[in-house]
Amino acid sequence: MMRLMKSKTVLPPIFLLASLAFATPTVDLPFGTWKRASNEPILSPQGTTWESAGTFNPAVIFVRRNVLFQTYPFPKPVQVVMVYRAQDASGTSRLGYAESKDGIHFIRRPEPVLSPETDYEKDGGVEDPRLQRFGDTYYLTYTGYNKKDAQLCLATSLDLIHWDRKGVILPAYKGNWNKGWTKSGAVVPIKIDGKYWMYWLGTAADKTDQMGLSYSTDLLHWTEATNTPVLPRRSGMFDSRVVEPGPPPFLTPEGIVLIYNGADDNLVYRVGVAVFDRNDPRKLLSRSDTPIFAPERDWENVGQVPNVVFVEGMVQMKNRFFFYYGAADKYVGVAEAKAK
Repeated sequence: MMRLMKSKTVLPPIFLLASLAFATPTVDLPFGTWKRASNEPILSPQGTTWESAGTFNPAVIFVRRNVLFQTYPFPKPVQVVMVYRAQDASGTSRLGYAESKDGIHFIRRPEPVLSPETDYEKDGGVEDPRLQRFGDTYYLTYTGYNKKDAQLCLATSLDLIHWDRKGVILPAYKGNWNKGWTKSGAVVPIKIDGKYWMYWLGTAADKTDQMGLSYSTDLLHWTEATNTPVLPRRSGMFDSRVVEPGPPPFLTPEGIVLIYNGADDNLVYRVGVAVFDRNDPRKLLSRSDTPIFAPERDWENVGQVPNVVFVEGMVQMKNRFFFYYGAADKYVGVAEAKAK
C-alpha cells in the first residue's frame, strides 16, 4: 500500500526555497506501486498528416454505455475513451480520439475531434486535454496555443466527438500570482461547499510553473481561491521547476487525491501525488517526498522532448488503476497499480 507523509503546511509562500515539512501519521492511497502495463507505447505517431510527428498527453474517461461513435466499427461495449494530443510535421496540435475494451489496446478514429479554429488556437493548436463528466455532459479542459500565448480553455460534448467551445476560462498574464501562461485544468469530480473546483498551472514571477486553484458555480466563470500557489515548487527536489496537475483528481475517505507532474531544474519530468482536504480543496494534507514514476524506457527518454513521463489520464477497472501518460512528447504509455 502506497503512503504519503502528511504536510504541516497548508498554504506555503509563493517562492519556497526549501522542501515542505512532513509529519506523521501517513496518508494511505487507494493504489499501490506503479509498474508499466505495457513495455512499449500504446499509441505512436502514424501517417503523414495530423498525427505524424507525435501522439501524446492523453485524457481518458470510463464509459459505461455502448458505442458512442456509431458510424465507425469500434469494439463493443466501449469501456475506455481516450482523447489525446497529436502533432503534425509543422508542430500544430489537434486532439484525436480512440476507444478500448481492455484499457490497453486502442482503436483510433481516423480524423481529429478538435482542431485549431479560433484566434487563441491558430498555428499552435489545441493541446493537453483533461476530461471530466457532470450529468450527461463531458467537459474538456485544454490548452489553446497560438504560438504567442497558451491559455486554459473549455469545451463541452454529449458524445466525446462533437465539441462546443466555451472559450478561454483562465486568461494568461492575470491572477493573484500568475504572471504568464495558464494550462492544465484538472476539475474535482463533485461540488464542494456548493462550488466546482479546478487545479491548474500558472507561471510565477520567478518564471517557474506552479499550481493554482480556482472555483466556479457554472464551470465557465472561475475565481482564484488562493493568493499564492496551492502547490508550490520545492527547491532541490523532483518538482523544483514545474508543478503541474495531472488527471482530474478523485475523492477517497482520506481526501482529494491529485496526481501531478513535476519537473526539476534539468526539466526531467516525473510524477508525484498530493492529497487535499475533501472539505477544503485549498488545504494540503500530504505530498510526495520522492517521485512515484519516472522516465526509464528509451521511448520515454528520447523524443520531441527528452526525459518526460507526463500523466494526464486515469481510470479504475476492477482491481486495477490504469495511468495514461505522454512519453518524450511523442508517444502514449500506460502504467498500472493494484487497487487496495
